[in-house]
Amino acid sequence: MYHLNKRILVIFLLIFITINLVYAQRMPSVGIVTFESGSSGASPSDAASLTNKAVSEFSSWGTLNIIQGTAGAEFVIKGKLSRLGNEFTLTATTSDASGRVLNEYSEKASNVNNISIPSFCAKAVERVPLPNYLLGTWQSTLNMPDGPVVCIIEFKSDRRTAVVERYDTWEHKQQNALRYEGYGTGTYSYRGYANRVITAGGRQARIDAVVSINLVLEETLPAQTSVNLSNLNLEFNADKTSFVIVSNMMPCGRNFDGPSVYHSEVLGFSQFVKIR
Repeated sequence: MYHLNKRILVIFLLIFITINLVYAQRMPSVGIVTFESGSSGASPSDAASLTNKAVSEFSSWGTLNIIQGTAGAEFVIKGKLSRLGNEFTLTATTSDASGRVLNEYSEKASNVNNISIPSFCAKAVERVPLPNYLLGTWQSTLNMPDGPVVCIIEFKSDRRTAVVERYDTWEHKQQNALRYEGYGTGTYSYRGYANRVITAGGRQARIDAVVSINLVLEETLPAQTSVNLSNLNLEFNADKTSFVIVSNMMPCGRNFDGPSVYHSEVLGFSQFVKIR
């Protein structure tokens, strides 16, 4: 009986963990009510135009189910466009399905067409649980002449904690190679609404998220005892099993002996695959 109960408990825990992971990646449904217009010079057509722009912006992210209206929405955005003198202000609230206001925010501009919809939308979902495609453990490998240089890092579901299982650092100088297998801990922040196209390295890349990473490492080269990087642009593949850090990298060493050893003087991890 004891072994049976233990087996049932293990199965229950596995199901519970799986459900929570699935929920963490589920896209929430957000309803957008057509913005109202104030009585002081803001027209209904301008308010409707801003509503459509917000819907288009949210839809482009790929992380929300957008509903025009409130039926079936887990979160609701209501806004109002007003004008005072030469200044237009779009104010809004985001509420949950019960009507509890999660946050209030606004955007201002001297011209209604200059109101920043991307900024407005980012503020609107600050407390909406967007899916975090960075959850899990990822590995990056650089194949060097004397063997692989590896980074293995886990991003926890609390959307803050990072655990560095391995962070190799490597240096090649005067025909001598040094490698240290480091490890450590850290924090991260993830913003999954940075869906936009940028030009980097002669190609266009669609950015899916922006992440900031702060690591404290041990057993590394002195230059990498801490890694602090802000606003890294991530480009995921279609099934979110790999990503590329666009136009940046997590530094891991130096090559002082030219392209015969490695194509760049600075080494860094930029391409990751999900291993669990």
